[in-house]
Amino acid sequence: METEPTGAQRRKKIIELMQNSRAPLSGSALGKATGVSRQVVVQDIALLRTEGYPILATTRGYLLDCSTDAVRLVKVCHTNEQTEEELNIVVDLGGTVVDVMVNHRAYGKLTAPLDIKSRRDVQLFMERIRTGKSTPLLNITSGYHFHHISAPREEILEEIEAKLKEKGFLAEILPYERGTLQ
Repeated sequence: METEPTGAQRRKKIIELMQNSRAPLSGSALGKATGVSRQVVVQDIALLRTEGYPILATTRGYLLDCSTDAVRLVKVCHTNEQTEEELNIVVDLGGTVVDVMVNHRAYGKLTAPLDIKSRRDVQLFMERIRTGKSTPLLNITSGYHFHHISAPREEILEEIEAKLKEKGFLAEILPYERGTLQ
């Protein structure tokens, strides 16, 4: 007779699945692989995070953040029509747009994960914006917003910043913003 795996055994399997996957895994997929519901997986993910596992939740599922990439916060300003160009600059130079943040005077810091790594990801994001009933966060702050950008090396981040500046997208991070957005 086969026994049910314990919670600890199930969580170990979830970590192994994430370590062996290059793409995010949905809660439903992890549940199916471990024989539990998506809700149980959500609880397991919370427990794994408290144990120190760097698990990221993206719009496409969970992934283990084992990157040793350099990360930099940049402030940019542009129009909706320039969003695709801005994102393509980052991915074309080898970076990943980790998230988008705005610092709203009434609502405070609002952050959304993006995980945009390729032109295909840019196209999918732009398609969701075009066909959705939502608009980019930059609209609530007159075009100003922030991104955490990651890349394998600092030199790549320097190149990305230089290109964003050349295109007129890069904005100065103000002293009061530094402490609240990192």
